[in-house]
Amino acid sequence: MDDDDRVFKALADPSRRFLLDLLFERDGRTLTELESELEMSRFGVMKHLKVLEEADLVVTRRMGREKLHFLNPIPIRQVHDRWIDKYTEHHVTALLELKTDLEGDDEP
Repeated sequence: MDDDDRVFKALADPSRRFLLDLLFERDGRTLTELESELEMSRFGVMKHLKVLEEADLVVTRRMGREKLHFLNPIPIRQVHDRWIDKYTEHHVTALLELKTDLEGDDEP
């Protein structure tokens, strides 16, 4: 499975997207903090976090006995750049050309 597939798989689940939203709001949360926001078992949250870590969307760091979870937005940006930018580039170019044409009409 390539990196894009892992990211799409991770983002396909609403619980995993919710975990990412929580980390976006406040990075560096523990498993206990994340678990308290979801109506599922600790084991279930751990499984979702594992999928997010495998997609490199979440990175962890140990601070003493605690394992902190952090959002890594880079894979999402890479997917955006690869898949979304190439489909919107034409539209943006057309809008810029239209702007130039409209602004050019004001000259005497």
